[in-house]
Amino acid sequence: VATFELLVPSGERLPAPPHSHEHYEETIYGIAGTVTWTVDGQPIDVGPGQVLCIPRGAVHRFDNNGSEDAKALCVITPAALGPEYFRETFAVLNAAADGAPPDRAKLAEIMRRHGLRPVAPPT
Repeated sequence: VATFELLVPSGERLPAPPHSHEHYEETIYGIAGTVTWTVDGQPIDVGPGQVLCIPRGAVHRFDNNGSEDAKALCVITPAALGPEYFRETFAVLNAAADGAPPDRAKLAEIMRRHGLRPVAPPT
C-alpha cells in the first residue's frame, strides 16, 4: 500500500482535472473537516470517521466546500503511486504566478505519466 495525508484548505477546489486510474483503488479516511468527493458524477461528503473507496476506473475529483480546513488519509492499493508524482505536481502548482491557474497541460502530462487518466470537464 501507499499512504499519504491530504490537506485541503477551506473553499479549495482541486486544480487538477477529474481523473481515474486503472491500476489501483483509492480509499479515503476522513480525519478533520469535510471533503466533497465527486465519484462518477455523484457528490459524496467524507468527514471525520467516514470512509470512501474509489474503485479502479471511477472518474473522481474533490473539493472542500466548507468553511473549515479538511484532512484525510488516502490509501492506494496496490502502491502504484509514489512521492515523485506529488513532487512534480507541487512544482507545477507552485510555479503558477500570483492568482494565475496552474499549467493544466503540464498537470495532465504528469498525471498520465504516473498512471492517472485525466478527464476533460464537460463543456
